[in-house]
Amino acid sequence: MTETLFALVPSLGAYLVLTSVFLSCLAIPLPSSLLVLAAGGFAASGDLNLWAVAVAAFVGFVAGDQCAYQLGRKGGDAIKSRLTRKPKMAILVDKAEGFIDKRGAWAVFLSRTVVSPLAPYVSYVGAAAGLGWLRFTLPAVFGAAAWSSAYVLIGYSFTDRMSEIADLISNFAGVIIALAIMVGAGMWLRKVLHEKAQTDAMGQGQLREQA
Repeated sequence: MTETLFALVPSLGAYLVLTSVFLSCLAIPLPSSLLVLAAGGFAASGDLNLWAVAVAAFVGFVAGDQCAYQLGRKGGDAIKSRLTRKPKMAILVDKAEGFIDKRGAWAVFLSRTVVSPLAPYVSYVGAAAGLGWLRFTLPAVFGAAAWSSAYVLIGYSFTDRMSEIADLISNFAGVIIALAIMVGAGMWLRKVLHEKAQTDAMGQGQLREQA
């Protein structure tokens, strides 16, 4: 299917970019990042309009985010139950929940930039958890703008090395997720140790008082 989508980029251009990015924001597995890169490459060769591609990616991202947010507000538990049926998605949902608990609205922005694979799940989970519309929308829009412009410009500037860049971005996303897990685990361990130290200190204080 990926090859078919890439073959449609020169003819459908911005429409394909908008649609694929929109659906990706709903956790539908499509190679939207690679399609945006490819569209940027075709813009460099003059087959597509650079601004049209960039605007399409941005609009698709914002519209997809808003749709996912509203779905999360109205049917959060049902959507979460449906997503967690698949082990891989369940892991991503758990990571999104932990990310929101620790970072709040910042998790929305970061999930649209450095940890973009978590973006749909942060939208669903954040909305279901009661994250306000404005607190969600502002970082989501800024994150969408950063992501869209970066991917389009990378594709536009390095069209002759597209396959290498695609591999690098895929690997980098995996590294970022791994680092996020490590940081989260470290913070959790630090919190547990801190609480244990407080409990031990209180226990020792009570023993001194009794003595």
